[in-house]
Amino acid sequence: MSSPSLVFPPPPPPSSSSSSSYSYVSRLLHSRFLHPQISHLHPLLDSSSSSAPQPLRPLLHKRHLRNTPTRVSSGELQAPTATATATDDGVVYRETLRLVECSMFAAVSGLLYFLSNSLAIENYFGCFFSLPIVISSLKWGIFAGRKTMVATALLLLTLSGPIKACTYLLMHGLVGFCMGSMWRLRTNWGLSIALCTFVRALGLLGYVLISSFLIRENILALITINIHASLTYLLTAIGVNTIPSMNAIYIIFGSLLLLNCLFFVFLLHILYAVFFARLGMKTSLTLPGWLEKAL
Repeated sequence: MSSPSLVFPPPPPPSSSSSSSYSYVSRLLHSRFLHPQISHLHPLLDSSSSSAPQPLRPLLHKRHLRNTPTRVSSGELQAPTATATATDDGVVYRETLRLVECSMFAAVSGLLYFLSNSLAIENYFGCFFSLPIVISSLKWGIFAGRKTMVATALLLLTLSGPIKACTYLLMHGLVGFCMGSMWRLRTNWGLSIALCTFVRALGLLGYVLISSFLIRENILALITINIHASLTYLLTAIGVNTIPSMNAIYIIFGSLLLLNCLFFVFLLHILYAVFFARLGMKTSLTLPGWLEKAL
């Protein structure tokens, strides 16, 4: 049995343009110069289906492969189902919406903190700086809350410099991220308040250390010295001739710091719980019994 002869299309005339050369190459590729038994392995090499050459398709990214038809065992092309396409579109929509909302929360929080510092009204709006991070954590997860905190810090780094960015992270960002994570995990308020109090106390100490470095003065030493002098004067006034030790001063200072942070975090929990309940997000919260009855 003789092998099939190779048949090439005639070349274009020398005076033809570049389009004629391209047409010749296409006809050469689509001509049936291979063996008939293997020419059907690739649709570009099979010219029996249509006389006109088909254009080469560009390579698709794997992200677009879900919308391309698949070849089943019978050789026919099967179109993608509408359910799979709708599911993929829903996932992309949710990811885009989460990114947009986190960006908006970060922009609002950064702008509010920047304006509050510029106008010297930070003490009046300090309880709202952590709110966007808590909202992002409750609605989109812990990872979204972390992204909001980092984006806000980067925005403040651009607008106000590293000092304001570090101050925001230590005083408000870490507290909001911790609170949002605890509420997202549906832990009880006891554990949430205790952990947020500890994080707030560490943030205050970090803020004092940064301030001490900037003004070239040991603020912690000044605080302890003032507490020691005040306590000594108080004991002398009541008739107790005792000088407190420095260990007692450190214990008193730490107790007062934790007490201050405890009250702040507790009031922050109540304020945010009332705010989320008014927004219709009460089902996402784990409230104590007395507060749930009040709301």
